Amino acid sequence: MSFANPLLLWGLGLVAVPVLIHLINLLRHRRVPWAAMEFLLESQRRNSTWIKLKQLFLLLMRMAAVAGVVLLVAQPIGCNQLGRFLGGRKTQHIVLLDDSFSMADRWANTSAFDEAKKVIQRIGDELSRQPMAQTFTLLRFSRAGRAADGTPADFYEERVTSDFGQRLSDRLASMRPSQRAVSPDAALRAADGWIDKEKDEDRVVYLVSDFRNHDWQEADPLVKTLSRLDSAGVQLRLINCVDAAHANLAITALEPVRGTRAAGAPFYMAVTVSNFGSDPMDSVPVVLEEDAQPRPALTIDHIGPGDSETRRFSVYFKTAGEHTVAAAISSDPLAVDNVRFSVIDLPASVPVLLVDGDRDFTNARYLAAALAPGGAVKTGIDPQIEPPSYLNNKPLDKFQAVYLLDVGHLDRPAIESLERYVTQSGGLGVFLGENCRPAFYNEKLYRDGAGLFPLPLLGKTQLLVDRLEKGADMEVSDHPIFRVFAGERNSYLNAVLIDWYVSAPRRWSPGPKSSTHVLARLRNQAPLCVEKKFGEGRVVAFTTTAAPVWNNWGRNPSFVVAMLEMQSYLAPPPALDANRIVGTPIELELDPARYQPEVRLLAPSEHDATPGEGNAVVAGATSSDDGGLRATFPEAQAGGVYELQLTTTDNKIELRRLAFNVEAAEGNLATVGADELRTKLEGISYEYRQAEEFRVGVQDLAGTNLSQWMIFLLALILIGEQALAYSASYHPAVEGARS
Repeated sequence: MSFANPLLLWGLGLVAVPVLIHLINLLRHRRVPWAAMEFLLESQRRNSTWIKLKQLFLLLMRMAAVAGVVLLVAQPIGCNQLGRFLGGRKTQHIVLLDDSFSMADRWANTSAFDEAKKVIQRIGDELSRQPMAQTFTLLRFSRAGRAADGTPADFYEERVTSDFGQRLSDRLASMRPSQRAVSPDAALRAADGWIDKEKDEDRVVYLVSDFRNHDWQEADPLVKTLSRLDSAGVQLRLINCVDAAHANLAITALEPVRGTRAAGAPFYMAVTVSNFGSDPMDSVPVVLEEDAQPRPALTIDHIGPGDSETRRFSVYFKTAGEHTVAAAISSDPLAVDNVRFSVIDLPASVPVLLVDGDRDFTNARYLAAALAPGGAVKTGIDPQIEPPSYLNNKPLDKFQAVYLLDVGHLDRPAIESLERYVTQSGGLGVFLGENCRPAFYNEKLYRDGAGLFPLPLLGKTQLLVDRLEKGADMEVSDHPIFRVFAGERNSYLNAVLIDWYVSAPRRWSPGPKSSTHVLARLRNQAPLCVEKKFGEGRVVAFTTTAAPVWNNWGRNPSFVVAMLEMQSYLAPPPALDANRIVGTPIELELDPARYQPEVRLLAPSEHDATPGEGNAVVAGATSSDDGGLRATFPEAQAGGVYELQLTTTDNKIELRRLAFNVEAAEGNLATVGADELRTKLEGISYEYRQAEEFRVGVQDLAGTNLSQWMIFLLALILIGEQALAYSASYHPAVEGARS
């Protein structure tokens, strides 16, 4: 026998109250001589034994009534034998523990994960004190999707005995939050699958989590699973382990800026810091590393509440190959998202194709000089000059951009090749000139807006000199190509003179929802530079020449700056295959003609983000469907740089690096409130408590709650007490009954 509220058993002392009342009544009696009552006293002496027995029974029943009220409030629970006799059943307890990295959120001297472990320990300790038949299952969110290995749970239907609290404590002591972002969905579905609805037993599911808003924004899958559990008679306990939503700064992105990247040439990377708190943050320092070597830090002056700020910084590596860049901010309540890693694979140079329609390649030579000046100035760009016929049968995939310079005509295969290249994220730059045939461009390249070229053409037109108002011939917009010139009077652009250009129809303008935009205009507002999005790629067209034939721009320093910015803009977006999210599997495709099947992986640890020998794993690559080799490793468990060691067929070692980072959205520590949760879970029966307030309720324990039986027994005692009190008291005869 046990009690749901054992502290209330102190109330059993109230059983003495009827005895005290009886003794007080005895003290109130006085002996009064009265001759007329002598014969009555004699009769009383003859019946005193029976009267005292009645009074004793009455006193005992009143004491039992008081004891019954106290026991009813304490809620007694029947043990196994009595439970079976009265209909009791075994109880299955399933605890789902959120170990996503937001549970590492710290405040005061505790964390969300510490509070979760405390409440789970209280549950285990309470259950181990009960003599009833119970089982206990503990499943962490991060292991919920790994049922294939056969052991996803830390405890699975463990029989609860008197020493279970200690076994649970030993297991909880070694647990830490993972670095993964995991929603409750997989864990709830696992619990739903474990519950055998045919078994005659009680079931309680405890969802121990921090209830972050991002996990419950799209709550339909969670609601469906919880609804199924509720319909199956499962008691749901939702336990929140955080006291409030805390502020958090996080590095949410670290990636190269779209542009030219090559060994020996500086390029830009961008780091983004997000403020997930409700207060602004000022003077946030960002520490930077290149290949594990510190470099000058940068400072973000201000980040508003709920805002993100991005800053660019220059990066330089002398050698080709894979290099690492890391960014970190100072520690805060959630430390794991304060650092981010990136792996950059730098080629020795960046090839670009210059297709010139002029026999002397005049335009190509000027553009090549701007893209690759040579000497001490290294841009990493390697221009390749070819005639238009090159496009007919040569692949374009290796080029970071293609330029058409004063091309008058292209064959059909060349047009198809260009369209395919740009559609697949390639960049195309176009300059017009004397060889330009507007009819060809309009019919084959523009095609009423459906083709590559961004605007229709009329013909060669002279930009007349304005002798009344002296102004710059070029008017540029705030676009990446011209941003360095925009916003102020620029002496270099003022010196650019445009004599001839190819005009567009006077009434032509891109529509408001068009992917075509005018980036620069001439003094007479005719379009000079027009951009168009085509598939995944970009096309930028100038209506004048690249060489100083129709203009003097090619001799102006601004031409070099604009062309380098244009190349950066046209280059495909950075390949981010080497940058992945913690929790995703590590897979590598190999060419069996070049590599041996054995691959060695060096992984970082939770405390060291660099790969180490102590975390080495060796896997044998297996044949894939396409005839290649595929090496598969377990999911990445920590953020950092992972190193793969490949062995070539001639026994040489090649290294490949992968950067894994935590999921940025998990750093948003906003929580879903009790009222919002009630709205989302409308129609579902559940109990919601803060971790420090939660205690195991009587409904969670095995055995039978005897409260209902106590009510029936108390009612019988009270009825018996009233009947006995009536029998033991004096009742005068009714006057109408006298003869």
